[in-house]
This record gives sequence, C-alpha cells and structure tokens, in this order.
Amino acid sequence: MRIVVIGGTGLIGSKLVTWLEGQGHEAVAASPKTGVNALTGEGLAGALAGAHVVVDVSNSPSFEAAQVMEFFETSTRNLTAAEASAGVGHHVALSVVGTGRTPTNDYFLAKRAQEELIAKSGIPFSIVHATQFFEFVRGIADEATHDGRVRIAPVRFQPIAGDDVAEAVGRAALGAPLNGGIEVAGPDQFRMDEFFREALASWGDTREVVTDPHARYFGTEVSERALVPDEDAALGRIHYRDWPGRKP
Repeated sequence: MRIVVIGGTGLIGSKLVTWLEGQGHEAVAASPKTGVNALTGEGLAGALAGAHVVVDVSNSPSFEAAQVMEFFETSTRNLTAAEASAGVGHHVALSVVGTGRTPTNDYFLAKRAQEELIAKSGIPFSIVHATQFFEFVRGIADEATHDGRVRIAPVRFQPIAGDDVAEAVGRAALGAPLNGGIEVAGPDQFRMDEFFREALASWGDTREVVTDPHARYFGTEVSERALVPDEDAALGRIHYRDWPGRKP
C-alpha cells in the first residue's frame, strides 16, 4: 500500500514512516523539506499520485490565533482537494484529545476546524485524537514558568510517548476508514501538578512546581478532565518512567 505522510519528516511523521515501512508498506515522507507543502499546495499533486491513504501529521509553525487557524484550514482544504483529484480512499489526521472541551484555546479551536473540514470533505476519514506527547513535557514546564516557578493546575494529565502515537496513527491508516475518531493516551494517568513535580525532580531541575487551580495551559485555564480521554481510549504501552527520553 502506498501511504503519503504529510509532515513525514517531523517528530511523529518520521516515526510513522519507519513504522509503516516495517509493516511492508510504501511510506512517502512529504513535507516542505521534500518539496511538498500542504499550506501552499506545492508538490501535492505529484506526491499524492497513486496514493491509497494520506496521513496528515503536520503542525503549524505558529500558535498565534490567526496563523494557526489559517494553517489548519488552508492546508486541510488543499489536501482534501488534491486527494479528491488523485482518488485517495482514506484521509487520516492526527488531532488532540479535548478539542471540543476547551473552546477558548486557539490551538484547540484550529484543530476543531480542521476536523470539521475533514468530515465535510466527502473523503472517507479517520481522526486520531492523542494526548500530549512525552517529548513535549519539558516545553510545557518551560511555558508554565513565571518568575522561576512552574505554575501547574491540579487537573488530570495522561501523556503518551511519540512512538505509541505513531503506531496508533499507523494502525488507523492500515484499517478501514472510521468516518469518525478514536482517542489514544499513555498507560498512566496523573494529577498534572504532581506529575511535573516528580518529572522536574527526575531531571535534576530545581524549579519549584506550584499548584495553582488557575494556572494556564498554553494560555487557557483547563477543567479537570479537559486533557484526558474517555474511558474507552486506546492506551499506549510505554510508561513515562521507562521512556528513554525522561532523563537528560
């Protein structure tokens, strides 16, 4: 099977291409680095020729409200139009758990808009909603740092390893279109402030983690279960305590 991975040279995309090739499929890494730009449409027609499945794991280079919305709406319109012309039978997209639960978060709003465009495109589709990646945990701590203290809300948190995300997306790509979505998350759920307190200690990071019910997650206060999946979510196999990237 020929599967084109949009964003195929990025964190999840590169892992996904490797996983798909390991399953015996032809996986094409498509990104601006390889001459394929979903935002401008450059190279799409050639890349999608003969593709059975297109997987979109691309991400906006900016999280500013207007730019992130423009990225996901424009790239998705370009992709689905090119897929229709190429006769692609399955569109798979990686999204985020909780896009409908945090309506004031600019990134979540943009991902929700992307999902709606996919659903209306007429192309059979599957959307994989993932929780936050282990690889981004340090960035979350840095973004939450103010005056040298890491302010984290005491809400539920269930991060997942990038390798587990890639496998979940890969399995969706190889399966029949769901015309809906699935959720994937790490095997362990934590209270977010306690997770970061232990994580920073394991890194040897001396910043104090402050429990703050009004702490913002990338600019938005989140509710108790906004960042975690429902009970029927598929769970990854890699525990954070065992993840090789946990320590420096």
